[in-house]
Amino acid sequence: MTERIRLAKAEEAELLHGLLQRAYAPLIPQGIHFTITRSSVEDVRAVIASESTFVLENEGRLVATLTVRFPWAADSKQVSPWPFLHWFAVDPEFKGQGFGSRIIRYVEESFLRDTMKSPAVYLATAIKHPWLSQLYLRRGYQPFHRAVNPLGVELVYLTRVLDQQRYQQAKIKEYVHDYIENSLTA
Repeated sequence: MTERIRLAKAEEAELLHGLLQRAYAPLIPQGIHFTITRSSVEDVRAVIASESTFVLENEGRLVATLTVRFPWAADSKQVSPWPFLHWFAVDPEFKGQGFGSRIIRYVEESFLRDTMKSPAVYLATAIKHPWLSQLYLRRGYQPFHRAVNPLGVELVYLTRVLDQQRYQQAKIKEYVHDYIENSLTA
């Protein structure tokens, strides 16, 4: 079995769009709507160009994907200072084979923690999603915020600390920055 995780290429936008549509389609009858279900191939191509979109390839086929949006992205609507995970999907034909767990682990640990040195990561999912919140909680994510997406779906935002020492250092810097800002305005 030949398997690899890599960054998506612009010319794969149509394939990736199809994978995302197949993966998210079963949620629509449950009233769970994510913006990807209304996105075009061009939207996917734009995300590939501006964010880090990973794909898990098995035997030459794209079977899973996960995208990282960084806080410094120009059009970012971040609710946390950490990288944001979105567009997580496994092709329905390949569910239950561990591909989702492998791509998440790779992005969280190899890419974000070990390469980018990110102290933490966060994501959002529909509160009504039948199993995703539980999956993320089992992976060590903790809820910290709620919101409603543009399609009217209630979301829960969850964060996971990837490197406790870096996380504590970042929190101390945030505290010092806030203290200085408040002292200057007082």
